[in-house]
Amino acid sequence: MTANGQPVSQRPIAPIKRRILLVDDDPAVLLTLKAVLEMSGFEIETASSSAAAFDRITSNTYHMVITDARMESETSGREVIRAAQKQPYAPATALFTAYPPANGDWHGAQTLLVKPVGTEDMLRQIEALLIRHEDEKQLRRTALHVVGGQTAIRGERRRKVS
Repeated sequence: MTANGQPVSQRPIAPIKRRILLVDDDPAVLLTLKAVLEMSGFEIETASSSAAAFDRITSNTYHMVITDARMESETSGREVIRAAQKQPYAPATALFTAYPPANGDWHGAQTLLVKPVGTEDMLRQIEALLIRHEDEKQLRRTALHVVGGQTAIRGERRRKVS
């Protein structure tokens, strides 16, 4: 109730759209994936080269970066992953490739999306990675820290038990 006795409207709170940077040098792939992910409720930005990706990664924040492995060079995807992982906002990372590495080296990405991938399977993998990544970030934020003989838990200071 408001101060004058009127009921407060019960407007539903809109969920925050998760932002994804999608990097691929193939315009058809970018447009298709962008449309699919936007229809699934994601906010998508695209980059058609590693240079464009670097600019976006450093000037915006994303929940996730999905990059093609091979673009201008064999290492373009790896460089995009590395740049994303250096950001203070720590986005989840996925390597999107038609040529999965035989040695299991995902170039530091947290997950591998193999082309062609079905829409439902891709969305499941993205959702799972975003949840896992946020859980890991939360654990890091709330982890115990031993500082100067005392243990800090969520900002509280407690005496170390001997």
